[in-house]
Amino acid sequence: MREIIRMILILAILTTFSGGLLAAIRGGTKEKIENQQLQFVKGPAIKAILEGASNDPIVDRFKLMDGDVERSFFVGVFDGKANAVALESFGKGYGGDVGVMVGINVDDGKLLGAGVTTHAETPGMGAKAKEDPGFVSQFKGVPIQESYKVTKDGGKIDAISGATITSRAVAAGVTDVAGIYNRLKPQVSEKIKEFNK
Repeated sequence: MREIIRMILILAILTTFSGGLLAAIRGGTKEKIENQQLQFVKGPAIKAILEGASNDPIVDRFKLMDGDVERSFFVGVFDGKANAVALESFGKGYGGDVGVMVGINVDDGKLLGAGVTTHAETPGMGAKAKEDPGFVSQFKGVPIQESYKVTKDGGKIDAISGATITSRAVAAGVTDVAGIYNRLKPQVSEKIKEFNK
C-alpha cells in the first residue's frame, strides 16, 4: 500500500513540475511566436493591403476585445494621417479555415483590399485564393456595409474556377471582418484618434 501511495506522490510531483515547465516555456515564447506569425504569415498580406502607407503597420497596431476574443488591428498612415486599419478573420474552406486579412479606410468606410493569410486548400485549386491577385482585388473599394457573396450565391464576387468553396470562405471572412469592424467602430475611432495626436 505504501508503495502505491509513494508512486502516486512521485507521479503527482512530476506532472506538476512538467506542467509548470511547459507553462513557463509557452509564456516565454508566446511573444516570439506572435512576432514570427506577424512577419512571415500575416505580414505579407498586411503590407500588400496597406501598400503605400508611410508607417510600418505591423509595428503600429492595437488590440481590442470583441466579446471574449482579442482582435489585433494594424494601422495604416496615409498622407500623414492614420486613416486605415487591417484585421483578420476566418471563413470555412474546403480544407479547413481560411485566414483573410482585410483593410478598411476609416474615413470613407470602404475596403482597401483583402488577402489570404493562411489556408489548407488544394494546391492549384483553392490555393489560388492566396496567389491570384485578381480574385482578392474584387473586394477593393467596396463599401463595408455590403454583403460579400460569390455570384453563385447571388453576390458580386466572381469565384475562382474550380474553387467555389474557397471563394465562399474568403467572402465569409470579409463579411465577418465587416461585422467586427462595425461592432467595434467607436473603439477603433478612439484608437485612431490616439495615433493622430
